[in-house]
Amino acid sequence: MDIAYAAQAVTEGVKTIPIDGAIIIRAAALLGAGLCMGLGAIGPGIGEGFVGGKACEGIARQPELQGSITRTMLIADAIAESTGIYSLVIALLLIFVVS
Repeated sequence: MDIAYAAQAVTEGVKTIPIDGAIIIRAAALLGAGLCMGLGAIGPGIGEGFVGGKACEGIARQPELQGSITRTMLIADAIAESTGIYSLVIALLLIFVVS
């Protein structure tokens, strides 16, 4: 079933639209993509917040090490963000490849 058939069914007032396996697979792929991005963004967000907070604490305790602490914090944030990017790639694959 395609979009044109669904639109025709709606305009003609057809009460039932046949659902085949391809529609169920597409719906599951879109639901999986949403869950992937939703859950995949939680970890990096928590991790980056934790790293930023600890870096602020470290700079407050030893201001002379600000450059070193900031550099290390940025590297840790980049590593933590890679998990979010992986979940984005998987979500995009689910949206555009699974049909």
